[in-house]
Amino acid sequence: MKRLVYLDNAATTQPFPEVLDAMIPYYSRYYGNPSSGYELGEESKRAMSLSRKWIADTLQVAPETIYFTSGGTESDNWALMFAVSASKKCAPHIITTAIEHHAILNTCKNLEKSGVRVTYLPVNRNGIVLPEHVERAIRPDTVLISVMYANNEIGSIQPIRKIAEIAHRRKVLFHTDAVQAYGQIPILVKEEGIDLLSASGHKFNGPKGTGFLYARQGLKLQPMIHGGGQERKMRSGTENVPGIVGIGMAARCSAEILEKKMRYEKRLQNYLIDRILTEIPESCLNGSRTKRLPNNINISIAGINGPAVVALLDLEGICASSASACSAGIQKASHVQLAIGKSEQQAYEAIRFTLGVHNTREELDYTVDVLKQCVKRLRESSGCHEV
Repeated sequence: MKRLVYLDNAATTQPFPEVLDAMIPYYSRYYGNPSSGYELGEESKRAMSLSRKWIADTLQVAPETIYFTSGGTESDNWALMFAVSASKKCAPHIITTAIEHHAILNTCKNLEKSGVRVTYLPVNRNGIVLPEHVERAIRPDTVLISVMYANNEIGSIQPIRKIAEIAHRRKVLFHTDAVQAYGQIPILVKEEGIDLLSASGHKFNGPKGTGFLYARQGLKLQPMIHGGGQERKMRSGTENVPGIVGIGMAARCSAEILEKKMRYEKRLQNYLIDRILTEIPESCLNGSRTKRLPNNINISIAGINGPAVVALLDLEGICASSASACSAGIQKASHVQLAIGKSEQQAYEAIRFTLGVHNTREELDYTVDVLKQCVKRLRESSGCHEV
């Protein structure tokens, strides 16, 4: 059996053992419906409440501000649709950026069909939106500013606090898609002025199909899914109790190791970036070196097709990505790479490695050695760029 080196933690993460251990009893023993009213169901309800508290504690907010969802996509949709539906303006206006996840971009495009106006702000070559551009884009009909906390492809961290200050000064709601940031870096929603925040369990070593939406106290959130009135009448449908238990445990475990994890991943990140840029000619880092998630490495190698490299790496047991996994199978240049000024050809040259706490320096040494062989093979096959 060939070895496995998993370097695609921005796509999904391996659940913590504690997460699996916490979930299993709610499949096998405590399987009661939390809405049932008898003791078996009450045990499920108590478990959900504890998970809600664990997540709230990581953000230093009240448990009642946390709403469970099926993942980041649903949370993003809910936040945008709530802002529009709660508005009393005839044609509400939303401000977002050109590098958002498609859960935001495609929701905005769909809302545009019903008369919502959307401004898609550009970013600089490091993938950062400038706060002054946000302020200039605000209009009398603006109801929401939605800017991702950190980008899923190039890891760029946005000036969230400054943007939120601008939003509040102009009496506009502020939402952030924190799917990549939550569990990777500290987030303090009250201090940073965040009104709405989306997160996804499987991005921080929790189960797939789980997520949450934070809505600050005082916001009169409106349901997007109607039915039996579960999740405090805000999200109908029988609750995914094992998944909710799992995401709560993942949040708790992530918070306990966060500082140590950040330092460890940052060391590995610097090591991998330095080796690639030093040892592979015509390679470059995409995005900021400093304002970046500690686990993200996104590089381009001139003249080398990213998907081809990823396929060759896979043959040697290395899991990496040439674009966001949510766009896999669609042969289009990355909208993020294009937004930071890359040509379409350059956009196809991008390769993303995203680290996890389980990765080792020895795995990175192996990865660099294999990557160099892949690049050499591809350059020789094209008859140019001797290494």
